[in-house]
Amino acid sequence: MTRARRLSLDDLAPYLLEPAAGSGLLSWDRVFGNDHPVEIEVGFGKGLFLLNSAQARPAVNFVGIEIARKYQLFTATRIAKRRLQNVRLARADAREFLRDFIADGSCQAVHVYFPDPWWKKRHLKRRVFTPEFAVQCERILRSDGLLYIATDVEEYFHVMTGLVTANTKLRNLTGAAAAGAANDVDYRTNFERKFRIEGRPIYQAAYEK
Repeated sequence: MTRARRLSLDDLAPYLLEPAAGSGLLSWDRVFGNDHPVEIEVGFGKGLFLLNSAQARPAVNFVGIEIARKYQLFTATRIAKRRLQNVRLARADAREFLRDFIADGSCQAVHVYFPDPWWKKRHLKRRVFTPEFAVQCERILRSDGLLYIATDVEEYFHVMTGLVTANTKLRNLTGAAAAGAANDVDYRTNFERKFRIEGRPIYQAAYEK
């Protein structure tokens, strides 16, 4: 049996989104070469949501933002092996990336699934969900755009929903423990798969602009 060739950085480059500091707002038409709607995932981890969504919805473009380089390259490898053309992956602090590179009203949806709650007081500054982040999510969404959030931590769920309510005019569509996944494709992330197997409740909400 012939061993599959290991993908190089050159192979992965088409899937990596790395705008230079000060380069201005991204043009999705230029990034993807089409005018399909764009959805953002903040903190994509090992890329399960992006992988499933890109394959199921080829007429939608997906941008993942992850602060860890190893996850960017791991997910880029998964995407490249399947030759999915509707995914780009950025290694960045999502709070800064939304603020500096994404234009007003240019996204169809923002997905934030199982962000690290960073409970220790000295680590609170690392939380992705801040008042400014909530404002940026509202800003980049088009009219009728959607913000989706999910976590297994009930206290953090209330922190996030409270920040959205206090800092935006987004309309809350749902908010409760989620029903169980019917099959593997229904798991949005690897975290969700793990938590559901362990029997933990999943708290989620959707907001509309």
